[in-house]
Amino acid sequence: MAQMGRPRGFDRDAAVKQAMHLFWERGYESTSLNDLKAGIGGGISSPSLYAAFGSKEGLFHEAVELYLATHGQVMECLWDASLSPREAIEQSLRRSARMQSERGHPRGCMIALGAMGACSPEHADTDKPVKAARERNEAGLLACVRRGIAQGDFPAELDAQATAMALYGFLLGMSTMARDGASRAMLEGAVSRMMDLLGPALK
Repeated sequence: MAQMGRPRGFDRDAAVKQAMHLFWERGYESTSLNDLKAGIGGGISSPSLYAAFGSKEGLFHEAVELYLATHGQVMECLWDASLSPREAIEQSLRRSARMQSERGHPRGCMIALGAMGACSPEHADTDKPVKAARERNEAGLLACVRRGIAQGDFPAELDAQATAMALYGFLLGMSTMARDGASRAMLEGAVSRMMDLLGPALK
């Protein structure tokens, strides 16, 4: 007997993007298999979904990879050595604010929102790529603050760890504000105020 295959004209890249939007909007556990089957390619069967992606978890991991390679790139300026630490931090926050409030995809940040809808213990491994991305962003902010203190961009007495945690908490909080309808102007205004709290540029 012939096995049931994927629909004719199945676009795998488009399917991953559609799944990314579903997971971004609802979270991993709240996105059911039926949601995925209905939302991918105008409708896909369970055998076809498993044939293409292996499992719901496999599809989720591909969706996270796509997010990090596209929308998640807003944070990459934290590792841009051509920018001053202050510039790198401000650009990352402003780019994130714009991305989280723009049209064409769910509002907020898929990685930050994942912290609020973390997987249950039995699915802890599923959440590892999302957690790793959050930890990388937090480490990037800390590295920028430390570099800024060392280079005289920030006051020498600034507590690097506490400052990085405050910036990271603000970054996570923007996702909730964006999801609740905050406009780009509102988010960017909050970024300006956050940068003011770091003190004036010393260079």
